[in-house]
Amino acid sequence: MNLSRFFYYLKACLVQISVLFLLLMFSCSKEIESPLASTSPTGIPEIKITTLLNNQGIIWGFDILPDGNLLYTQKSGTIQLFDNLTRSTTRITGLPTNISAVGQGGLLDLAIAPDFGTSKSVFVTYSITGGFLSLARFTLSGNVATDWRLLHTTESASTWNGHFGSRIAFGPDGKLYWSVGEGGGGSLGGASSPHQNSQRTTTFWGKIHRMNIDGSVPSDNPILPGQTQRSTLYSYGHRNPQGMAFEPKSGRLFVNEHGPSGGCELNRVEAGNNFGWPLYSVGINYNGTTISNGHTAPGIVAPLKTWTPALAPSGLTFINHTSFKDWNGNLLMGSLTRKHLLNIKMTNGIPGIETILLPDFGRIRNVKMGPAGKIYVSVEDGGRLLELTAK
Repeated sequence: MNLSRFFYYLKACLVQISVLFLLLMFSCSKEIESPLASTSPTGIPEIKITTLLNNQGIIWGFDILPDGNLLYTQKSGTIQLFDNLTRSTTRITGLPTNISAVGQGGLLDLAIAPDFGTSKSVFVTYSITGGFLSLARFTLSGNVATDWRLLHTTESASTWNGHFGSRIAFGPDGKLYWSVGEGGGGSLGGASSPHQNSQRTTTFWGKIHRMNIDGSVPSDNPILPGQTQRSTLYSYGHRNPQGMAFEPKSGRLFVNEHGPSGGCELNRVEAGNNFGWPLYSVGINYNGTTISNGHTAPGIVAPLKTWTPALAPSGLTFINHTSFKDWNGNLLMGSLTRKHLLNIKMTNGIPGIETILLPDFGRIRNVKMGPAGKIYVSVEDGGRLLELTAK
C-alpha cells in the first residue's frame, strides 16, 4: 500500500469514528434528560418548622411581599412589617382610628395586591365602632399606610360583634373576593330564626363578594334571587367563612366556614350558589334544637365535607411546591378548637384522606403558601408565626 492510499483510509476511518461519537453523545443526552424532565419527587416530606415570631397577640391575617418580607395584622388594631433577614418588626402608621377590636372583630385580613410591584397597594378588612365591617385599600410608602381608600362597609352592624368572616383572595380572573359572615344580632339556625341575613340578597352579610380591584361591580357577576341588578354578591347562605383559597391548577374557589354545634363545612363556590344557612346545616343549634333534616334541598348546594364535632376552621391554602412531594396539591386548613393544621388530599376537587399536622400547637388562625416552597402559619397561642419547609 502506497503512502497516499494509507492516508486516504486513515481519513475515512477518522470520519466514521467522529460520526459514531456524535451519535453516541446525542443518544446519551436524550436518555439522561428525559427522565429528569418528567419525574417529580414522591413520598412523604420531612417538615422543618421555624418560629419567626413570638408574643405578637393574634396574627389574624398576613401576606408575603415580593422581597420576602411579611406584612401582618394584629387583631388588636395594628399592622407590622417583618424583615425576614434581620428578624425585626416595624409598626406601620397611618391606620384609621375607628378600628374596633371587640368580640370577634378587630383588624382582620390583609392581602398584597397582585400588582404590588408597581402599585404598592395593600387590602385589609376590619370592624369599626358599632360592629360594622369594612374593606379598604392603602398604599404602602415605607412604613406608612398612605392614600387610605374605603371600598365597602356593611350597611348594618353585627350588634353582637360576631361572625364577621372576612378573608380576602385574588382570583385567576383578576378579581378580588371577600368573605363576609352573617353578622346580625346573633346566630340561630332554622326556618324560624330571626337572623336571616345570609339569605337576604339586599345585605352584605353572609356572602362571598366578587369585585374589581377598585371595588366596583364586575359586568359578569350573577343577579341573585330578589335582586334587580348585579352587585358585588357572588354567593350566599354562608354562616361564618374564615378560610378562602383558589386551587392553583384548576382556578376553583374553595371556602370553609364555621358550623354551629358541629357541621363545620368545606365548600366549592361558584357564581349564584346558595349554601343554605340559616335554613340548612348538619349541625345543631347551641341550645340543642334541630336546624334541618340534612343539608339537601332544591336550590341548595351541599358542602363537600362537614366535621362534627366542630373544628372551627380558619385559614385555607393549597400546597403548591414540588418539594412537598406527595402533599403537593393538597389543601391545608387551620383549626381553632382542635388546635392543629389539617392536611387534606384533593382529587379532582373532592376532599379525601386527612392528615393532622402540628398537633396541639395551639389555635391555628391562618395558613398561607408563600414563595420558594415556604408555608406560613399563625398560631394564636403564644402569638407565633411559623415557617414550614420540606427538608
